[in-house]
Amino acid sequence: QVQLVESGGGLVQAGGSLRLSCAASGRTFSTYAVGWFRQAPGKEREFVAAISWSGAMRRYTDSVKGRFTISRDNSQNTAALQMNSLKPEDTAVYFCAAGQIVLPSPSVDLYDYWGQGTQVTVAS
Repeated sequence: QVQLVESGGGLVQAGGSLRLSCAASGRTFSTYAVGWFRQAPGKEREFVAAISWSGAMRRYTDSVKGRFTISRDNSQNTAALQMNSLKPEDTAVYFCAAGQIVLPSPSVDLYDYWGQGTQVTVAS
């Protein structure tokens, strides 16, 4: 069992930065891949970034490549999403998820545990 709690969301001007954190409970966190997803009002939840259990592999959706960086620290049971050059279209609730998969995946269905989400609002 893994419990996830996101933090770090807020209101930022376009071009600004935010760092989202995901704190996990459970001794097996290091065996899970971690994904970040987002959901804007009236839209489906979409993939943002994912990282393998070891941190060796990362995957990003095209719209955030070069702007967002996913990382993890298994010794601290945490993961993070550094978001730079934010755009109004990045506005959404951001969710951290964990799944027992080998490769970082964009598929919502492969993640077993989800946090409650943190709101990110980018003003133009």
